[in-house]
Amino acid sequence: MSEQAARARPPSQAFTPWRRAFCLLLIWMAGSLPDRAGGADQPQWGQRHTRNMVSGEKGLPAHFDPTNGHNVKWVAALGTECYSTPVVAQGRVIIGTNNQRPRDPRHQGDRGALYCFAEKDGAFLWQLVVPKYSDDIYQDWPKVGIVSVATIEGDRIYVMSNRREIMCLDLHGLANGNDGPFTNEAALLAPRGAPPTPLGEKDADILWVFDMVEEAGIWPHDGAQTSILIHGRHLYINSGNGVDNTHRKIRRPDAPSLVVLDKETGRMVGRDNERIGPRIFHCTWSSPALGEVNGRQQIIFAGGDGVVYGFEPLPQELPPGPPATLKKIWWFDGDPDSPKEDVHRFIGNRQQSPSNIKSTPVFHAGRVFVTLGGDIWWGKKEAWIKCINAQLSGDISRTGLIWSTPLKDHSCTTPAIQDGLVFVADCGRQVLCLEERTGEVLWRHQVKGDVWSSPLVADGKVYVGSRRRDLTVFAAKRELEVLASVEMDSGMVASPMAANSVLYIATMQKLYALQEGARWPTAAAPSAP
Repeated sequence: MSEQAARARPPSQAFTPWRRAFCLLLIWMAGSLPDRAGGADQPQWGQRHTRNMVSGEKGLPAHFDPTNGHNVKWVAALGTECYSTPVVAQGRVIIGTNNQRPRDPRHQGDRGALYCFAEKDGAFLWQLVVPKYSDDIYQDWPKVGIVSVATIEGDRIYVMSNRREIMCLDLHGLANGNDGPFTNEAALLAPRGAPPTPLGEKDADILWVFDMVEEAGIWPHDGAQTSILIHGRHLYINSGNGVDNTHRKIRRPDAPSLVVLDKETGRMVGRDNERIGPRIFHCTWSSPALGEVNGRQQIIFAGGDGVVYGFEPLPQELPPGPPATLKKIWWFDGDPDSPKEDVHRFIGNRQQSPSNIKSTPVFHAGRVFVTLGGDIWWGKKEAWIKCINAQLSGDISRTGLIWSTPLKDHSCTTPAIQDGLVFVADCGRQVLCLEERTGEVLWRHQVKGDVWSSPLVADGKVYVGSRRRDLTVFAAKRELEVLASVEMDSGMVASPMAANSVLYIATMQKLYALQEGARWPTAAAPSAP
C-alpha cells in the first residue's frame, strides 16, 4: 500500500504503532497455539460434573475403516481386555487395560495396567503396572486390569487401581523425576513376597496413595470401577464395597459407599453414613456426579442398593479430625417394590430380585437420568431408564419420579442428553432415542451385541459400540438414521470419547484415534507392545 493511500484511510483504519504491535501479537499467538481445530481436552468421564455423555467436538468422522486406515490418525495396542474409557489432557491420552501383552519384561503376569500415550501420534510414554490384590479371584477379577476411568486436573491424574488404591499420579510419569511425597513405587508395585522392582523413566510417578481396603474398611469385589469426581479440593469416590466370594454375604456392612478425600494429600475427609452395606446386592460400581438446583449444589450418587442419593458437598475447608458425615438432601429408590431385606437370598433369581445401578447418574436441567434394574449376572431380567426431579427433598421415591421407560434385560449404560433427546442402550442389544420431557421412545435399533458401553453424542452423531465388535453411528435426531456400522477388531466395553477434533474408540485390544481426512497405513496392525 502506498504512503498516500495509507494517509487517505480513516483514522480507525490507520496502521498506528499500537495497532501494528497488536497485529504482531496476534500473529505470534496464532503461531504458538497447538495444532488443534478448535477442540478441547476431555479429562474425565462424561461432561465435567454432570457426567452427561455429550461432547462439543466438531468435524468428527461418521465413517472410517480400521483395516485400511481411512480416517484413522493412529492406533495403539492395549492388553487383551479393556474396560476403561480413555481421557485426554495436555497432550496425553490415559487408559486402563491389563498386562497380558507386557510392555516391559520386568512386569510379567496378570496385573492391572494404566497406559499413557502421546496425543499427537499414539507413542507410548509410560505405564502404571499393579499386581493383583489377592488369590481370591472375586476380589480382583482375572485379566480385567485397571477398569477405572482416570480423572485429570492440571498435571495430576486421579485413578483407582485394581487393588482399590486411590492413586494420585504425575501426568509426566518418572521422566521428570520422582516428585513425591510418595517415593516408594518400587516396593508398592512389586508382587507380594518379591523384592522391589527397579524403576525406569517409563514407569508411573505416584504422588500419594489411599488404600480403600485398609483405610476405609471396604471389601473389594470383581473389578474396581470408578471415575473420580473432583469438586474443589475434594475427590468424591464410590468405594467399591461389595459381596464376598459366596455372593451371599457383605463382609463389611458398615463400610462407606461414598468416600471423600483431600486431593492434595489423600486424607479421608468425609463419607456417607447411610449403612448401605447390608442392602448391596452385588457391588458399588456407580461413579458420583454433581449438579446445581436453585443455587444449591448436590453430589449425586447411586449406591449398590439401587438407590440414588443427593448429598450436600462438604465445605472446602475442613478442620483436622475424623471424616465428616455427608448430609443427605434426598433419596430415590429406583425399584421401591423390590426386596429390601435379606437381599442375597435372591441371588440367581431371574424373575424376582433387588435392583442395582452400574451406570453413572446424569444431571441435566434440574433432573437426574439413570439406568437401573436387575443385576446382569445374578438378578432379574428387568431394567429401566428413569428421570428424577432433583429439586425435591426427603424420600422422593414416589414423588420424584417424572417418567420411567422400560429397557430390555439389563442396562449399565450412562445416558446422553442433548437437544431434548435422550440416548441410551441395554443388554438386549437395543439402542434407543427417547423424548427428554416424557420418556417416550422415538426410535430403537437392534445392534449385534449387548451394549455395556455408553453412547456418545457429538457433532450431530451418536456413537455406540457393542460387545460383538460392531460400532454403530447414528444421526442424533428424532428419526432413526444409521450413518455407518463398522466392524472393529474386537468387542467394546469402553465408551467412545472425543477430544480436540479426534474421536477415540477403545476395543478390547486396541485404542483408535480417528480424525477426518487422516490415513494411517498400518491401522490393522499397530506396533506390538
